[in-house]
Formats: sequence, structure tokens, C-alpha cells
Amino acid sequence: MASSVEDFLTQQEEQEIVEAIRVAELATSGEIRVHLERHTELPSLQRAQQLFHLLKMDNTKDENGVLIYIAVDDHQLAICGDRGINRKVPSDFWETTKDKMISAFKNGHFKQGIIDGVTCAGEKLGAFFPWEHGDENELPNEITTS
Repeated sequence: MASSVEDFLTQQEEQEIVEAIRVAELATSGEIRVHLERHTELPSLQRAQQLFHLLKMDNTKDENGVLIYIAVDDHQLAICGDRGINRKVPSDFWETTKDKMISAFKNGHFKQGIIDGVTCAGEKLGAFFPWEHGDENELPNEITTS
């Protein structure tokens, strides 16, 4: 079955990213999602915040969802966290995650950049929102596109 994600990634690369999300979420009660699209008319963070709501990421129990948003053709990247995260972390919390991703992207490693971002986000979330017995995966791990 083909998906629109394959415009950006092969099916194998998509599965590797989904697996990275699954593994990253083993260390945190946080929820990580990746959304790809070719172009946005909005500033990337504003678009990420819009998608965050449309994807119902603001409905998690601990308000600790994170969206990694990429507008591929625009070379735009934003990371958007929910209220529960923003109350606990410094304003530059996602900068090192973005820097890792951008570094990989500049070297032509799109899939690896996304995996690096997911892994880093999981590690950072784990410090503030560790996984606890009984935590459920509240949001799907698949990559979304528009």
C-alpha cells in the first residue's frame, strides 16, 4: 500500500522513523509525532501549532505531546510542544534537537535527521516526563502528511 509519505521517504525509511518513535516513547510518557508537507504559507511554528491541534495532540493526559513539523520544499522545521511541556522546560528547550536535525539535513540525510530529532526529543522528554508503569501510547506513531 502506497502512502503520501513516500513522496519524501521510501516505505523502508518511513518504517525506520516509526520504529524510532516507538523506541523513543519507551523512555517517556510523552507522545512524539512527525508531520511532513511540501509547503506552507504560514511561519513554520504557527503551522506546527495549527497541525498540533488538528492532529488532536493537545488531548493527551499529561499535555506532553511533541510535533516535529517539516515543510520540505521550504526547508522549514519547527518543534511544537504541548502546555505541560512548555510549563516545565526553558524556552530554548528544542534548539539542540533542531540543530541535530538541520545538521543531518544539510548533509542530505533526511531520514537520519528525522530519526535524530525523534531520538533527541524522546531523551529530553524522558527527563521531565519519564515513562511510568501503565503509561499508554495515546497517539499513533505513523508519520502524517498534508
